This record gives sequence, structure tokens and C-alpha cells, in this order.
Amino acid sequence: MAADSSNGATIYPRFGTDGVRGLANEVLTPDVAVALGRAAAETLGGRRVVIGRDTRRSGHMIEAGLVAGYTAAGVDVELLGVVPTPAVAWASLGDDVSGAMISASHNPFGDNGIKLFAPGGTKLGDVVEQQIQQRFHELLAGAVTPGPTGADIGVVLDGSGDAAVSGWVDLITNSVAAGALAGQRLVLDCANGAASGWAEQIFRAIGADVTVIGAEPDGVNINEASGSTHPEALQAATVEAGAAAGLAFDGDADRLIAVDHTGAIVDGDRILSILASDWKATGRLTDDTVVVTVMSNLGFHRAMAAADITVATTGVGDRYVLEELSRGGYSLGGEQSGHVICRDLAGTGDGILAAVQLMDAVVRSGATLADLSASAMTTVPQVLKNVRLAVRDPEIIDKMAPDVEAASAAMGDDGRVLVRASGTEPLVRVMVEHVDATEAVRVCDELCDRARSLMAPETT
Repeated sequence: MAADSSNGATIYPRFGTDGVRGLANEVLTPDVAVALGRAAAETLGGRRVVIGRDTRRSGHMIEAGLVAGYTAAGVDVELLGVVPTPAVAWASLGDDVSGAMISASHNPFGDNGIKLFAPGGTKLGDVVEQQIQQRFHELLAGAVTPGPTGADIGVVLDGSGDAAVSGWVDLITNSVAAGALAGQRLVLDCANGAASGWAEQIFRAIGADVTVIGAEPDGVNINEASGSTHPEALQAATVEAGAAAGLAFDGDADRLIAVDHTGAIVDGDRILSILASDWKATGRLTDDTVVVTVMSNLGFHRAMAAADITVATTGVGDRYVLEELSRGGYSLGGEQSGHVICRDLAGTGDGILAAVQLMDAVVRSGATLADLSASAMTTVPQVLKNVRLAVRDPEIIDKMAPDVEAASAAMGDDGRVLVRASGTEPLVRVMVEHVDATEAVRVCDELCDRARSLMAPETT
């Protein structure tokens, strides 16, 4: 559940960029799940919560802990079973109740995580997240107050995951014209995760001829040599099948990475570029603006400028993209990693919805995905390296600021530098882009060396 720091203080699991995550039964234990469920119930209020999970072996264990925590706080629980994260958000939105998804996304099967949704299926804001974390840590430390008794204790409601999320399936199938993908041969890689079964059902409903791989989950094979972070099997299967495209999802199906008929990868930046251009042409791109994070490639920014599309940039994490989409009323945003948010249709990233929207745009264009991807943008060489610190140093980014400014000035319009600290580990992440790949490597190595020279000494 916890580890001891060098000064003997207990360290409890903390929220990262997308919920609480860690090694199941070591960091993320049943006790942690109970405390987090109760803290979420006490903070968010309401009388009901919907809970989904991916296919990990530890999912049942974490689910049992969450159920105990929520019901102990007087909240009724509806179990959705194995469903994608966006389906949980949809069920939460439809009934205006809280939601929780048990998943570690693209992490190895031994990890697990808990993502929370506020009533209405929205991501937690920073203030609410901090409130839940504070109460969560108090409960782990033993500060348990009396809960409801008698008829006020929560129960597990009878229900069906299929029925509860049927509106989510309808949302995706109805987002394009009937039979929009008729005749399209596609390969779907479900990462042996939450997309298994669901993705095939949806794509067949809109006419596609699909071959499915990575859809035989056994509890331990989620993301194993499959899915959006390991597209090699999809690349081979797509070429072998003579398919128009391959579509890969991650463990909880909120990410999409595509491959064209040649097996070339189409990442989140290219998917967003294709959709942004298509949506602008059809009047669907609100204010001709797309929202991305600071990790999007310089080539994406250049392509959008050439297309007269405004780019709004946020910090890393789809929650920040969502915040900016909501603030500006924009319709499209996402991340290079494959989180694509069609905000005019859904309130969170949805890999299957994004895949349907992408292939619909391809079919309507009359071109191939390979053609659209090639014309969408020219990727600027990018180098990303991590520097592990002896201890976390919140000031190291400020210390490196003069070096980052000098490197940026020297590259001018030909490159870009981003240096940031990891939110969960003692790491400095250095990213350099330059039209000359050799120059990108050189600048990145120099900044990494500078980070090491500024490293705070390990305390004893």
C-alpha cells in the first residue's frame, strides 16, 4: 500500500495525470481501493456510482475494494463489467452520477489504476482531486469517521453492463451515416483489453469488414505485444489482410493509433491533422481551432498554420485538453499518444469513436489513409530522453531555464525545446525537435548533461 521515505514518513499513492495507478496488490491494494472509494463518495456526493474495469486479473480485487468503499459511504453501485473507459463516462453522463474506471491503460498487466469521473462523466478538476486525495490519505492513516448504518448503507444494484452502455454504442454508430464504412476492410487490435468485443460489434454495425486481433483476454495478456503501444502485430496483420487500415486501441480503449495499408503508423498528431482539416471543410471545427498538448510535433503546428487552423496548446494530459475544449467551446482536441477527443460528441477521449470518425473522413475523401496521412503533415524529427534524478527537485526546471532559452533562440523557427519534470517520478523529461535530426540529438544530449550537472545530491 505504501512505502517509507528516507525520513520515515509514510508515502501514500497519489493522483497522477490520470487517476491513481501502481502495482496491483503492492501499491494499489484492496485497502487503497476502499479508502479511495469512500473518499470519492464523501467528496463528490450523490447516491449512485457506475464502475467499469478492463481485463486485468487484478480488476475483480480492486473492484471489490471500491464497492466496499462506496457502499460504506452510503452510495449504491452499478457494476458495468468489462467496458472501455469512455463507456463509463457515457453511463455517468447519461444518469448524472459519479463514475470509476479500474484500469492502468497501456501499462503492463501487473499494474492497475482507478480513474474517477465527477457526476455527469467529467474529469475531476484540480481542486476536487486534491480534496479527494486529502480525504483518501486521512482514511489510509486511520482517520475513519462513522458511516451510515441500516437502510442507509449502499448496495450493489442489479444491472447489465451491456444495457447501461448501450447509449454509448448508439452514439458511435449514429455519429456517421448508415453503412458509412461498407466495403472497408479493416483490422482491429483490441490489446486484449476493454475494447475486446465492443470494437468489432461497432465497426460491423456500420458496414466494415473486420479482422480482429488481440481480442482474447486471459487476465494477464492485456497490452502484451499488442495495442496502441505495440503496433507491430497490427502492421503485419494489416498488410497481410490487404486491409485499407489497421486500428489499435490501448487497454482501456481511450487511445487510438492507426496504420495505413502499407503498415505505416498514423499517430495522434496525424489523426488530429486529418480530422481538423476535414472538420474545417465541413464546418464542424468550432472556431477553426484544435486543442493539443505541448508534446504535439512541430510539424503538426506548421501544418495547421498552413491550413489556417488555430492551435490551442495545453500541458501534458488529456484532462487539460478537455479543460481547454470546455473553456473555449471547441470541438476537437487530443494528444500525440492517441487520445482523440471529439468534444461535440463525447466528453472524454474515445479510441473507438475516434477510429470511426477517422475512417469516415477517409472514405468521404475518396483517398486512402496513406494519402491523407502523407499530406496531413511532415513530422519534424523529435528526440525525447529522460534524466533520472537522485531525488525529486522541483526547482531544476527553473535552474535550466537559461539553457533552454539559449537553445531555443539558437534553433529559431527550425526547432523547439521542451523540458519538464515528471509529475510522479524523479525524472526530467527533455524533448527537442529540429528539422535536422542530428542537431536534435546534439541539443537534447547537451540539455540532458546540463540537467545531470544541476542534479540535487541524494539525501542520506
